[in-house]
Amino acid sequence: MAAPPSHPLVRLETLALIAIGGFVGANLRFLALGALSDIQAVLLVNVLGSFALGLFAYEAEYVDILSRKSRLVFTTGFLSSLTTYSTFAVQTAVDAGPAEPLLLVAIVASNYGLGFAGVLASRALVRWLTTGSQPTGGETA
Repeated sequence: MAAPPSHPLVRLETLALIAIGGFVGANLRFLALGALSDIQAVLLVNVLGSFALGLFAYEAEYVDILSRKSRLVFTTGFLSSLTTYSTFAVQTAVDAGPAEPLLLVAIVASNYGLGFAGVLASRALVRWLTTGSQPTGGETA
């Protein structure tokens, strides 16, 4: 017999799955930081993470195949550890600093702009896969 959703063991299982997702996401970010320059690695994980988060959000809106627990594992665990907007903020302040105003603007614009573009691209992909049409706008998620 399965435990009810509010049972402490069910909550513990969810926390453990989120922790595993976080472990994997953090290690992938670490590998990216070892393979690319810091600025490139942070940009890459933030853009890919934004795209993936968009996939999960729009999958929930348009298809709703994944369970809530699966979304929690991937979004709260994996993607929150993969993406690193806090590192991006520190990196921008340290690497660009006041001596490099154009680099500062480029880092900020590319992280936010490409991250947002990743979400829009994932929305278009989910819409195309589920309905065969492009989004017309007006979605709230």
